[in-house]
Amino acid sequence: MMPDADAASSVKRADPFAPLTSDMLDVGDGHELYVESVGRADGIPAIYLHGGPGSGCQPDHRRLFDPERFCAVLFDQRGCGRSRPKGSRQHNTTAHLIADMETIRKKFGFDRWMVVGGSWGATLALAYAQAHPERVSGIALRATFLGTRAEVETAFTSRLSQFYPALYEDFLSVLPLEERERPVEAYYRRILDTDPAVHGPASRAWHDTERALSEHKPAKTRLDLASLNVWRTLPATPFMEAHYFVHDSFMTENQLLRNADRLAGIPGIIVQGRYDLLCPPETSQRLAKLWPGSEVRIVEEAGHSLYDAGVRDAVMKSIADLASKAAR
Repeated sequence: MMPDADAASSVKRADPFAPLTSDMLDVGDGHELYVESVGRADGIPAIYLHGGPGSGCQPDHRRLFDPERFCAVLFDQRGCGRSRPKGSRQHNTTAHLIADMETIRKKFGFDRWMVVGGSWGATLALAYAQAHPERVSGIALRATFLGTRAEVETAFTSRLSQFYPALYEDFLSVLPLEERERPVEAYYRRILDTDPAVHGPASRAWHDTERALSEHKPAKTRLDLASLNVWRTLPATPFMEAHYFVHDSFMTENQLLRNADRLAGIPGIIVQGRYDLLCPPETSQRLAKLWPGSEVRIVEEAGHSLYDAGVRDAVMKSIADLASKAAR
């Protein structure tokens, strides 16, 4: 669905962050992706990768890009957001998403583009850049996640119990006693179970626990155990996360660190919350040491969320700085 030039111009004048284009793109395997562009058609090419996996792009993500400088593309990954079929995990792997990005790049006629993503979006950004370094002009990351099972295990067990011991007890209490020794694996099994009586409470508990871990000052630090079995809309991300994480994000062991040398020559900025409990600063530092031309920018008094104090502004500045560096 492509707006005519006069209509697009009128909308752009009224709202510079309104989409220039929006479309459903057939990428094969029965999947159609929602894809939109924002900014100016002749602007600096960029692509934004949402997190999760399983969430989707939001209108505010458009605002990370200066509409006078960029032509930014945003899309909902397979099974996510407005893409169809919603929630589908068939033919849905990291390799599929990388191929989808190439399909989108060719559709827009970009030779190279800046790649921007946070958390899972950072994972996908790195995997894409290592697969197609010649197509990447720069990389802006927030909260480095390497897509490993160990990172998730640590966040939801030792780190959760250290910083939110009562929440950790709530998290364990959702599981039968015999499944609590390896709680993350037990949650994956339950979330991917076809029985709503099994996956419903597990997905809600996972989602609410992850939310507490993702915010520097979370509004809730306990689970509402009584509500976990009450019928309400299920969150989307736990299902896609379980699908990806149980398969090690469909990558080989430590793939993104082992292949970091492929990023050489690509300028990169990593925005990192000092108190990120899901993706701690150590991970960003490990990556930066293996990636010549990258830098880590710490945001004090911030955790994982894009909307923790100072993080969003730091991400916007990193995108602008990379564009200026490319221009020079």
